[in-house]
Amino acid sequence: MVPDIFAVNFFIALFALIDPVGNVPLFAAATRGVKNSTARLIAVFVALFVMGFLIFFFFTGLSLLAFFGISLPAFRIAGGILLLLLGLDMTRNDFAESMATGPDEPQEGGRTAQARKRFESMIVPFAMPLLIGPGAISTVIIYASEARDYGVAGVATGVGVIVLVAISTMLSFWATPLISRMLGRIGLAIVVRVLGLILCAMAVQFILSGIADSTTGLILEEASQPYKS
Repeated sequence: MVPDIFAVNFFIALFALIDPVGNVPLFAAATRGVKNSTARLIAVFVALFVMGFLIFFFFTGLSLLAFFGISLPAFRIAGGILLLLLGLDMTRNDFAESMATGPDEPQEGGRTAQARKRFESMIVPFAMPLLIGPGAISTVIIYASEARDYGVAGVATGVGVIVLVAISTMLSFWATPLISRMLGRIGLAIVVRVLGLILCAMAVQFILSGIADSTTGLILEEASQPYKS
């Protein structure tokens, strides 16, 4: 029997790192100009991507990075750089304009084709590394090693947690129209810029942690792990 605390801790950690509720304003900005039905379909694609990608890393983990000769600190630094570029774009420019491609127009293939096209443009940087960053991937790898200690039941529980987080992400993004009406266009713009500043800080923290993990004495411990208990 897998302890309940394992499933609860895994879900809380992964949900907090992906932060679907906090990313609702960014999803609203990235899908501005599309119909609500199309946006909901995009949210389904995003959730499926999150689920598939995290389950993939849950089973492959560090072996995949080792195959390509990539260390986790290097992956963390690369993800930090991508996040920094995204954060700078959000704080300096109109993020909504840069990610939106305009209102829905009749296209061959209908709503599904439109949603797929918009989703493909959002994979980088929205789906990765914004939703699925080095922190989420490393967390999945760590909990995967713990899950295997419980055998098949532990692995099944880990996969179930990932599926629940993906569903939570989809439901959060489905609530985007309600949240958008509550905040308004100006409110969303303010939230996006504030989140851009936070992302810049997170990106720098990723880079500092990556450098600290790959060097000795170059980065102070209180800078690389400021809230370590």
